Amino acid sequence: MNRIKVLFFATLRDRAGTKMAEIEVPLGTTVAALKARVVQDYPNLAAAIDTAVVALNREYAPEDAVLPDRAEIAFFPPVSGG
Repeated sequence: MNRIKVLFFATLRDRAGTKMAEIEVPLGTTVAALKARVVQDYPNLAAAIDTAVVALNREYAPEDAVLPDRAEIAFFPPVSGG
């Protein structure tokens, strides 16, 4: 198993009810699979998780990125502006 640290920011933190969680996932888990797991653990995030921006060890990560052991994942709500 792979233990990762998950950080929630802004409105995602409000919906999750916490700013940080530690989650165990199988080795080889992708960002997309982690999103599904996070929704299981924090159902209030279901409507927002698909549009969340994800950082893996402080770098933006695509959905197919594989989580390394002891990774730090941060979820940010999308930002718009002009």
